[in-house]
Amino acid sequence: MVVLRKRKNESGTVSLRLDINHNGKRWVETLNHLRLNKPVTPIDREHNKLKLEQAKAIAVARAAELEAGNYKVVSKLAKETVMTAWMQSYVDSYTKKDKRNMQGALNRFKDFLSAQKKGKLTFSELTPLLIEDFLEYLNERSTGEGASSYYNRFKKMLKHAYRKNLLADNPFEKVETKPKGKAAKKDVLTLEEITLLANTPIQSNEVKRAFLFSCMTGLRWIDVKNLKWKHIKGNNLDLRQSKTGEDLSQPLNDTAMKLLGEAGNATSNVFDLPTANGANKTIKAWVKRAGIDKKITWHNARHSAGTNMILTGTDVVTASKLLGHTTLKHTQRYVDTARELKEAATSKLNINI
Repeated sequence: MVVLRKRKNESGTVSLRLDINHNGKRWVETLNHLRLNKPVTPIDREHNKLKLEQAKAIAVARAAELEAGNYKVVSKLAKETVMTAWMQSYVDSYTKKDKRNMQGALNRFKDFLSAQKKGKLTFSELTPLLIEDFLEYLNERSTGEGASSYYNRFKKMLKHAYRKNLLADNPFEKVETKPKGKAAKKDVLTLEEITLLANTPIQSNEVKRAFLFSCMTGLRWIDVKNLKWKHIKGNNLDLRQSKTGEDLSQPLNDTAMKLLGEAGNATSNVFDLPTANGANKTIKAWVKRAGIDKKITWHNARHSAGTNMILTGTDVVTASKLLGHTTLKHTQRYVDTARELKEAATSKLNINI
């Protein structure tokens, strides 16, 4: 038996706990990620209502897992568990680095079910054909490798549900279609083009300095935007990456040091930048003014840095560390791009004989 209980805290918040009594044993599981806030505004009350609904879904699912564990079958309670409620609780308690992507996959599944008027779909109602329809939905609305990325995370959630006995069979064994699309190739700037940009007028000198700094270091927009002088230690850059949470340490070359200019207070920003949209509009006009026929946004600076590292002889392991990649898989893209650029350059040496 699983009972959802509330416990009021001194702060005015309310903790939600599962009081579990199973096979003669009793224990409590606290749902820390679903603590109810002290209701002050209508928005607070609405948020608390949603959290309470999730907690009820977790209680049902937990009871289903315990019952199924006894009989090795999917229980009646599991059949009544609303998929999206259980999946949301899974994402809420998810602790790995791709949590935002997991939430994105779930959001798309919710949108799909809403379009199908099946928002209250239970695990017992899930079929391989419905999964194929969802995959087609992803393929139609995603570009590059987006459909594959979301689908793989969707599979991860449902495979966990299968292991928890919320599904009698693994439905993916009968799914015949696959996600479409590959990651679109992104334009990169050669060192010659970066030099050309450096000598081309631009509306914002701050955007120019910061963008060229990204071309030298491979920093993402979010890290350049939030870069503070305390992250610059002599000729070294040391910071924790916002996207991955991984520490990044790399030496700064002469160009990067020159772009930094005179140091300021430790807690002040190195660059005074506008919004991401504003910066990209400035870059677009700048690239066009330089006569460079490529689609360039801030993220292309990172790709350019990685590709130019490989082109100038940096080995893939070192490049991966300098860019703060968590695996060599990401760095391999720059190796492939560098190889294509080399092949294109040698093809220009052909002559008619």
